[in-house]
Amino acid sequence: MNPAAEVWEKVVALMGEEMTATTLKTWFDDAEAVSLEESSFVLYSPTRLKRDIITARYIPPIQNALRELFSSDFQVLVLTENELAGYQKGAGSFLPGTEDYTFERFVVGSSNKFAHAAARAVAGNPGQSYNPLFIYGDSGLGKTHLLYAIAHAIHDTHPEYRIIYIKGDTFTNEMITAIRENRNAEFREKYRGADVFLMDDIQFILGKDSSQEEMFHTFNTLYELKKQIVFTADRPPKEMLRLEDRLKTRFEWGLIADIQRPDYETRMAIIKNKSIRMGMELPDYIIQLIAENITANVRQIEGTVNKIMAYQDLIGDSVDKNTVIRAVKDIFKEKSDFLPTPEIIIDEVCKFYNLDPASIRGPGRLKDLTLARQVAMYLIREMVDISLQDIGKEFNRDHSTVVHALGRIEKVLKSDSEMGEIIKDITRNINSRFE
Repeated sequence: MNPAAEVWEKVVALMGEEMTATTLKTWFDDAEAVSLEESSFVLYSPTRLKRDIITARYIPPIQNALRELFSSDFQVLVLTENELAGYQKGAGSFLPGTEDYTFERFVVGSSNKFAHAAARAVAGNPGQSYNPLFIYGDSGLGKTHLLYAIAHAIHDTHPEYRIIYIKGDTFTNEMITAIRENRNAEFREKYRGADVFLMDDIQFILGKDSSQEEMFHTFNTLYELKKQIVFTADRPPKEMLRLEDRLKTRFEWGLIADIQRPDYETRMAIIKNKSIRMGMELPDYIIQLIAENITANVRQIEGTVNKIMAYQDLIGDSVDKNTVIRAVKDIFKEKSDFLPTPEIIIDEVCKFYNLDPASIRGPGRLKDLTLARQVAMYLIREMVDISLQDIGKEFNRDHSTVVHALGRIEKVLKSDSEMGEIIKDITRNINSRFE
């Protein structure tokens, strides 16, 4: 057995602790591990439907299992037969698994027209038009799609360009690893040598002084060399209270574009586009029914279409009104089933403060460690329906310690806007696991 396959067995076993046997069998019974590299894990799934379902719904659990095994973050790619062949030949080595994220497959509507036009302009004239480009909006609205589309469009016209895509939390984690392993020069060369630098979810570096310092110098180097820079985030720079002013100013040098929730007409177009790409044309009344009931974001809309297709392909159900109603109910049921647990909250708090979960549960009383522990207790109290005694048990502490922690955080929140931002950021990170 190859190392990737052995890791995949362990990943499936860990996911089995949180998922039903039916779910695992339905979506992962014929999935195979292709490769395991330093920061990426490639998985093969034989059908486009299963690939789409796994990509839309199960990437976070896979990443969580890999994080538990290796204590580091991985990019997870899921490939079908054709994509796998290209990947193995090296033809698909440029951002493999993202081939569908192009401008041609981005559904444009009034809610995203400006951001789409700006992304197109950047892709057509990198480093010259709108540098930097800053795209913001809620999760699941298409920000990442536009980043990948920019990358593919530039790669098609300038294959010699060095294009780097990275998420904000991965940037921080790589920097920590580089410092620990004395590879600072290699880290800086990697990012400051880019022709196109694309960072997704830059809000993950907020409050992290070293990451912001490194980003400041990386930005300056790339900007002075007229290299294209694109960021995405969940809010505009002016609302990032824990972003250094010097970075906030630089992010506002170029163009800022937002993406809003899709309107009814755009939702209709997304559903029609998605169903056709999956090999089925849905009747108009079915498309209308989905568009009327799923309004939050693109990811949820596509998840509903995936569910309907699964009913038809795996169960043999015809697509009618009842199928849509069942799929919509399942989407919301599944979302409610994945409620945050104390373990998930502690994990996200530790990622935010760059701490080990064992230390936050341990006896340490250093100022930063104590604060992180109190924040975790506060968030568990707010997000999980368990008693104060049970919260204390998560940290090997008694009821009175929890009461003190809650009181302190509540007091700080009344006078310190920065703490409010910290709570909001960690809450967003927790919720993003289930979107």
